[in-house]
Amino acid sequence: MEIKEINNRYSELAESECCLSCGGAINYAEPQKGEVCVDLGSGRGTDVLRMAESVGETGFVYGIDISDGMLEKARKNAEKFNIRNVRFVKSELEKLELPDKTADLVISNCTLNHAEDKQAVWDEIYRILKKGGRFVVSDIYATIPIAEEYRTDPVAIAECWAGAVTRNEYMQQLEKAGFASVEIIEESKPYSKGKAEVASFTIAGKKASGCGCSCGC
Repeated sequence: MEIKEINNRYSELAESECCLSCGGAINYAEPQKGEVCVDLGSGRGTDVLRMAESVGETGFVYGIDISDGMLEKARKNAEKFNIRNVRFVKSELEKLELPDKTADLVISNCTLNHAEDKQAVWDEIYRILKKGGRFVVSDIYATIPIAEEYRTDPVAIAECWAGAVTRNEYMQQLEKAGFASVEIIEESKPYSKGKAEVASFTIAGKKASGCGCSCGC
């Protein structure tokens, strides 16, 4: 699905009563006072505003989304509740509009499976995390590879399974990005979704505090 199509679809949904989020990354994230947090696929901004309250005036939260409608709704919600320590940024997940080593915490709820280049997304998460920074992500994976014919199918994309990769592939992407230790917090039994079988999980991991060399990693 093209960026323009995604923008239009989720801009329309921004004003609907539809619940777009799945998973509960925010419930395990535990943002702390003074931290900088990032929500990938922030939608209407609900989790961003929750984290903003947790990190307090000395902390800051970025909401990342590609949909103009969602970003506009999120900004209005922040203004409505007079929350100032937030910023909503329009950006593709594969090329985040944030500096290196920005975040103490990155969260995401059922958004990464939509990304066309998931390895690039995990590389970006690693890049924007500070040394010792952490992520908590809820997402889905496929029990067997999704047939190529469904990868660009609008219905399959709308049902949130077209882009799912297998569990092994998911974990390999994390390792390749640089995350050596990943914890599976919760994991569902496989279930049918469209013409695929998938499972949901919430995972957490940290960026190493340093490698002991002078490479600046």
